[in-house]
Amino acid sequence: MLIRRLETPMSSPESPSAATPASRTAVETASQPSCWRQAAGLVPVHAAALPGRGERVAVIGCGTSWFMAQSYAALRESGGHGQTDAFAASEFPVGRAYDRVLAITRSGTTTEVLEVLRRLRGSVRTTAVIGDPATPVVGIADHSVALAFADEESVVQTRFATTALALLRAHLEAEGALAPGVRTVAQAAADAELALAAPLPAGVPAAGQITFLGAGWTNGLALEAALKMREAAGAWTEAYPAMEYRHGPIAITRPGRAAWMFGALPAGLDQDIARVGGLLVAGSQDGPAGLDPMADLVRVHRLAVATAEAQGLDPDRPLNLTRSVILAADHA
Repeated sequence: MLIRRLETPMSSPESPSAATPASRTAVETASQPSCWRQAAGLVPVHAAALPGRGERVAVIGCGTSWFMAQSYAALRESGGHGQTDAFAASEFPVGRAYDRVLAITRSGTTTEVLEVLRRLRGSVRTTAVIGDPATPVVGIADHSVALAFADEESVVQTRFATTALALLRAHLEAEGALAPGVRTVAQAAADAELALAAPLPAGVPAAGQITFLGAGWTNGLALEAALKMREAAGAWTEAYPAMEYRHGPIAITRPGRAAWMFGALPAGLDQDIARVGGLLVAGSQDGPAGLDPMADLVRVHRLAVATAEAQGLDPDRPLNLTRSVILAADHA
């Protein structure tokens, strides 16, 4: 039954009536442009707590925060700021030498993140980017940057994750170097407003399956997009580096299914997707046209909410999920 439900094209969601209150997830999704601008304004206050140019840095997180860590690591390295690795907190190589470890954690209570920071205490500089400042991580990390204005009531992360990435992007800007083609946070916020106002891509709400693709710093965004659709709506989604997509995963694409590209589209990929009958969404690219890829992620947040509601699901209360994963003491 589960496979059949995923294979069946999702009904096209309709706009909620004026009498239907918006979900918290929808409200939080819509606040992202203002949150990004506010985060950018915090950079001068917290610059010393964030990775400096030339530092060897590891970034850790779990779930969505891990994907934001991947995007930031690619942005930082490609901008020439220094070697930057990203790890799921549970897979962090504690014995490896770093100048700083940066943790992204909305709740500040995730077991795996706290365990890494405790093990590193006194030996490596640590910084935590957090949503809730009244949590254990503040007493463990050497520095913390609180984004309480971007914290969420919803279980599913939207604005905290992108706001954390906006903060880190803005810090790279302040240090004077962005990778070629990467826009400023101010430009990304303006694009996000467009993403909130425009209709969702034609045909995508009815797609029975979506494969999200990225390259470089947008790989993390593709992974996050796929996770968001699974979390909020139980949708069948996958994510891959764009150039790897043709090495097998394209086999899943066919009429009634979609491929969504974050960032510049590799040459010939549009023809390959058309050949197998798939629907291509390429609304973002690192260039003058299209949306900033982070703003394009906002469209996926909207799609996740609409898809959940079209199936009678509550996006604020996703199945099988909690706001933070806290392991039992004997597993911590």
